[in-house]
Amino acid sequence: MKKVYFLKTCDTCKRILKEVNLDGFEQQEIKANPVNETQLQEMYALSNSYEALFNKRSRLYKSLGLKDKSLSEADFKKYLLEEYTFLKRPVFIIEGEIFIGNSKKEVEKVKEKVN
Repeated sequence: MKKVYFLKTCDTCKRILKEVNLDGFEQQEIKANPVNETQLQEMYALSNSYEALFNKRSRLYKSLGLKDKSLSEADFKKYLLEEYTFLKRPVFIIEGEIFIGNSKKEVEKVKEKVN
């Protein structure tokens, strides 16, 4: 299975999606079609961490004061399901492997895997 979760209004996501060969990928835009619990469980099964999936650079993270709180994995899961902006993006799932976020290293791994 090949899938990518992204936000179409995010310039970084747009740039990365242009760089990666998306042939055969199921694409899910997370604002129009938010991640559901089953999908989040699948991501968790591959990453073993809700925190790894969580975008701590989100404006909402700061405005809600979450950066000053000690959040548990259950808290991260709850927030990920409540608000699409909390998902670190893009998230690529390629044949049982997960690639989270937009770091150069992650993007290079994705490109190696698909290009």
